[in-house]
Amino acid sequence: METIRLGKTGMQVTRLGFGGIPIQRLTRDEAVAVVKKCLELGVAYIDTANAYTTSEENIGYAIAGQREKLILATKSEARTPELLEKHLQLSLQRLKTDYIDLFQLHNISDFKTLEAVLQPEGLISVLRKAQKSGIIKHIGITSHQIDVAQKAVQSDQFETIMFPLNFIASEAAESLLPLCRKHEVGFVGMKPMAGGMIENATAAIKYLLRFPDIVIIPGIQKIAEIEEIAQIFSGPRDLTPAEQAEMKRIKDALGSRFCHRCDYCQPCTTGIPISMVMSLKHFYKRLPSGMFFSEQIVSAIEKAAGCSDCGECEKRCPYHLPIRELLSEQVDWYRDLRSKYWQHGL
Repeated sequence: METIRLGKTGMQVTRLGFGGIPIQRLTRDEAVAVVKKCLELGVAYIDTANAYTTSEENIGYAIAGQREKLILATKSEARTPELLEKHLQLSLQRLKTDYIDLFQLHNISDFKTLEAVLQPEGLISVLRKAQKSGIIKHIGITSHQIDVAQKAVQSDQFETIMFPLNFIASEAAESLLPLCRKHEVGFVGMKPMAGGMIENATAAIKYLLRFPDIVIIPGIQKIAEIEEIAQIFSGPRDLTPAEQAEMKRIKDALGSRFCHRCDYCQPCTTGIPISMVMSLKHFYKRLPSGMFFSEQIVSAIEKAAGCSDCGECEKRCPYHLPIRELLSEQVDWYRDLRSKYWQHGL
């Protein structure tokens, strides 16, 4: 498996990584088998997070005896130094390791949170301390909002950034990736399949292979998935006319229905977490049922059901999405699914 230099970290990492969200849905034995197949195929960049329930722990079992061959990346959504320290120790314990190669602050997607992170006594200070002690080797950040991500890169406080990049949501290629190159910040491309919206893996991966200096981390749930993607890496990389036509068809079909999670629609006058509700079908493919039908998501759905129909979000949306219509569809779909879950245990 080919490797690249991950920005100023200096680490040589495999260009194809493993995204650890979907294995939450598997039993331990199933999850371990998937991770081991990735290692067998040469994938040596493993990404997970504290928030991914069983993911870290199952990865820890799967990599036993192979730790030194791997780059382990995990992350925390903690917003206080105390909780961040707790998450760091939990990650070490679950992954069965005494150090983490890349520790990332998870989902920093608004300026207020980024500013708090960068305060002298903020979250960055916890990671600097851990870095000096050798518990973590490098510090990164993840985000879903392009302007926040740009500011994070320009701060020169992070060695890597993880951001969505695929042929539907390609904004990062135009503005964020060039900035990363200028500041020597390693780029980790999440959601290469647009959170499950793209089913043509060949077109999705070939599109990303045009960027020679990024790590691609598809979320993997089945052995067949990683085998298919690894084969794409070893085959011809130029997009065929048929694949280009398929990409255009997918983009045209999703163009007016696909939430890019930029959050320019916010703030909602009634407090609806619009991008979260709009992305529920993506989450359904990746999260365990217990998380998907949690109080947090139920609460978001009830807020969406109470939409005031003011239309302010649609005026601000740069992609001109029919947000009110899409929210209503999501509410109906989720309520129906939740009813079936409680009645029949989906």
